[in-house]
Amino acid sequence: MTVQDIHPSLAAMEIVCAETAAAPTAMVVFGASGDLAHRKLLPGLAQIRQRGLLSEHFCLLGCGRTEYSDEQFRQMAREALRKNAKGISDDTARSFIEGLYYVSGDYDDPALYQRLKDRLAELKARHRISGCDIFYLAVPPALYGRITEHLGAAGLSCKGEPECQQCARLVVEKPFGRDLQTATELNQILYRWFSEEQVYRIDHYLGKETVQNLMIFRFANGIFEPVWNRSHIDNVQITIAETLGVEHRASYYDQSGALRDMFQNHMLQMLALVAMEPPSSFDADRIRDEKAKLLRSIRPFEFDEWNSSFVRGRYGPGIVNGQHVPAYREERGVAADSTTETFVAARLFVDNWRWKDVPFYLRTGKRLARKDTEIAITFKQVPHSLFGSVGLDELPPNVLVFRIQPEEGMSLHFQAKRPGSKICMGTLNMSFAYKDVFHAEMPEAYERLLLDCMTGDQTLFTRFDSVDLAWRLLMPVLDAWQAGRTPLPEYPAGSESFPQADALPAADGRRWRRL
Repeated sequence: MTVQDIHPSLAAMEIVCAETAAAPTAMVVFGASGDLAHRKLLPGLAQIRQRGLLSEHFCLLGCGRTEYSDEQFRQMAREALRKNAKGISDDTARSFIEGLYYVSGDYDDPALYQRLKDRLAELKARHRISGCDIFYLAVPPALYGRITEHLGAAGLSCKGEPECQQCARLVVEKPFGRDLQTATELNQILYRWFSEEQVYRIDHYLGKETVQNLMIFRFANGIFEPVWNRSHIDNVQITIAETLGVEHRASYYDQSGALRDMFQNHMLQMLALVAMEPPSSFDADRIRDEKAKLLRSIRPFEFDEWNSSFVRGRYGPGIVNGQHVPAYREERGVAADSTTETFVAARLFVDNWRWKDVPFYLRTGKRLARKDTEIAITFKQVPHSLFGSVGLDELPPNVLVFRIQPEEGMSLHFQAKRPGSKICMGTLNMSFAYKDVFHAEMPEAYERLLLDCMTGDQTLFTRFDSVDLAWRLLMPVLDAWQAGRTPLPEYPAGSESFPQADALPAADGRRWRRL
């Protein structure tokens, strides 16, 4: 039976795809000689060109401290595409690389921005670009404010200029500040030269297919939203587990830690998508309004009770994927007396009508047993088991799982009869994997976000009110940790968890899902 057999008018809507191609655009990438540009930005843009969604009039002007000629930068780009872009044809690679240019200088030198302005005007005339300028800050966070000030002083921000056909856009990587004060100060600098409509704060987790699918799953299907509430859901677990250590990011990570690096942005944003109310439309600000409302509804942490809601840890030596690995404080670039956490677990409550008293368990950590990012919705058990006479007084709950990485998909665990005796019951897993259904490589999150930025769609970008709310929520925790008022237990690298983290859901009679 097909969709058309059920209802003829639905046949044409079985697959609905809406994709907007980017208009002619000039992009300036600060930090263009760095790792992010090499691994994500250049390959992502080339993939968009391969899909026919990047204008032939697109050009990219790289900017960095490393001295490159245009041809040297193009050679670097060729290597980046060879290593990190799959399925790019020779013709696509050639046409994309022909539109790449480079200018070098010191980010604190005003002369750099005048050269950049002159070169940008020349390239826009050459490529016949009259639309949007995008300034992408792929640089350390400490440079965000300084670069923004220079862009504004050079007249490149276009704020408040109605004659601009499309204003300049500023793309900022996370982390957005180290705490509430620095986030507010940085935002004041950005607002001096750019309006909120011009600022695109990237959270690459929001570009992942399964995360995007949360809204489609919830709001395009009539069968799930009626049970998406405290009457039917027992708990929600959000996990981001990594097998890697700090790798080449030690100098940054030791000043950041898991709470700032993963929790304040990725995890709270995913929680907002899971729990927010239905927006009035698929409009960027209507969606972001609901996410902000959700974050405002998270129960604040009191100074005398936060310890029962948050647990932190740090990995010690152990074995990961059969290899012996050092403890965190033995990693190159990490201070010997570091008090930085590499694991955070939390229990949150959302105080609104839909979610009152439903616990949300969140955990993220490095050097764990397996790489796994998922959102698991555990439904309440049946109120009365009919099968108590055969020892089945308690039946396993139904669990809906959104698998975000490494293999994107969804699964639903439910009870069913198995072949055999009259009562032969077991948990079945109805699973959907993107790669098996669509027979294609999943697009990188940066592809989605870069295209959205070029088309002016801010749906998957974080608005400052959400940034502000997240920092306000977590400041009591950061302050307590900074004061050294909490333990920092060590867990063996390669473990799934450790006792202090397990105690968090155990206090409610629950436990973490296995990695």
